[in-house]
Amino acid sequence: MSLDADATPQRRPTRAEAKARTRQLLLDAAARTYARKGFAGASVEEIAEAAGFSIGAVYSNFGSKERLFVELLRERASEHVSRATRIVADAQAGVDDPAPALGRLLAHVADDDPDFAPLQAEFWLYAVRNPQLMETLAEQLRGPRAEMEGLMSTALEHIGARESVSAEAVATITMALFQGLVRQRRIDPAGVPDDLLGQAMQWLFTGIAASTGTTDPTDTTVTADTADTADTADTADTGEPAAADDTTATDHTSATDDTAPADPPEEKR
Repeated sequence: MSLDADATPQRRPTRAEAKARTRQLLLDAAARTYARKGFAGASVEEIAEAAGFSIGAVYSNFGSKERLFVELLRERASEHVSRATRIVADAQAGVDDPAPALGRLLAHVADDDPDFAPLQAEFWLYAVRNPQLMETLAEQLRGPRAEMEGLMSTALEHIGARESVSAEAVATITMALFQGLVRQRRIDPAGVPDDLLGQAMQWLFTGIAASTGTTDPTDTTVTADTADTADTADTADTGEPAAADDTTATDHTSATDDTAPADPPEEKR
């Protein structure tokens, strides 16, 4: 029996699979071309040639060079959010401490893909000068932000945050913090050490927990430790517990009569 007879016939990819492969090859070629020549300097012809297709493939799959770049941004942002989600999930399962893991993610994005942050800044400036692209850019980034919002919602629930604390707002702050630190690390690597992102997230969630009244020292969703900050502050200067809080009594007095003169202090005996 011939070897040809034993060979398993290879299945031809479906039309959808072929289209997805073409899109991915174009995205990969675009990433290389943009990194080498910048957004403005890269042409559709160069991107298509690098991917092994005609320029018609770019236009049929993405419509324009700008939309191709926006899709590339969306894909990278989604990858970063998915990785952050896995980091937090591992922390909840007790597999890894989220703070250093988030730091490693920041270092990876800043150091292993050094051209992408400048490209993001370049395209942001281009979009600001071409307002018709702003909504396109915002629309493409809503997906990764929604994924981040789900992650932040879980974290906020874990620390017992008030319902008034918006997961959407915390997601927006987190993404802006991440992007800003990546850019800053590209400028001054020593000024943004590996652990800074994790530390910044600890500060953010410790602040949210403090404003909510949460004092759970075992929380490891995003923060490493949220234990009794107020008590530490009370004992920091004297080494002794602070006196009982008179705020409640003072508030009641004010609420009863805001115009009443204060009683004179008792003389010391």
